[in-house]
Amino acid sequence: MGGTGALGFGLAVRLGRAGVPIVIGSRDAGRAQEAAAKAQSQVPGATVSGAENADAVQGAEIVVLSVPFRSQSETLTNLKQALVPEQLVIDATVPLAAAVSGKATRTLGVWQGSAAQQAQEMVPEGVRVVSAFHSVSAALLTDLEHRLDEDVLVCGDRKADKAKVIELVDQIEGLRAVDCGPLEMARIVEQFTPLLISINVRNKTRAGIKITGLEH
Repeated sequence: MGGTGALGFGLAVRLGRAGVPIVIGSRDAGRAQEAAAKAQSQVPGATVSGAENADAVQGAEIVVLSVPFRSQSETLTNLKQALVPEQLVIDATVPLAAAVSGKATRTLGVWQGSAAQQAQEMVPEGVRVVSAFHSVSAALLTDLEHRLDEDVLVCGDRKADKAKVIELVDQIEGLRAVDCGPLEMARIVEQFTPLLISINVRNKTRAGIKITGLEH
């Protein structure tokens, strides 16, 4: 979901290149199909299609929610009849103040504690949410010539769910998934995004996160 945006499209081409079948979702089926055609042109041989959001999630084991925070609630509300128990939603949204015309280096307070926890409250019963992909540059994901070398911080309440997400992340060359604990830790992880934005503005770069001292 949000596959026509920068982060969603970047994930689509990187995962598509790794051989993962991708369905790009959008509120507009035409835009989704255009994005899918663009992705296939960049990654020949990839399996990428496009559809309206509710159709895109049909039969998907994993759904990536990569929409801006201001669209998170509306998107999940519209998917209440489409998402089904046992589906796994990866929430990559960040409550940046830019959603209400504020600064991208600040975040909004979320009553539930984090955007990921808000998503967990909104999805149908039996659908599980894992938080991931907040610190990876959308521009670098889209640039297939760029060699990635950073970590993806993963938060979730079930080990089996995190294991699925970690397996997916590790299919993207240059990314390593790090288990950061329960979903409530997303309230901390989501804060890395405005921090990195601030670092990038000051240093004219696209910094990422790397956790040291791990064995893998």
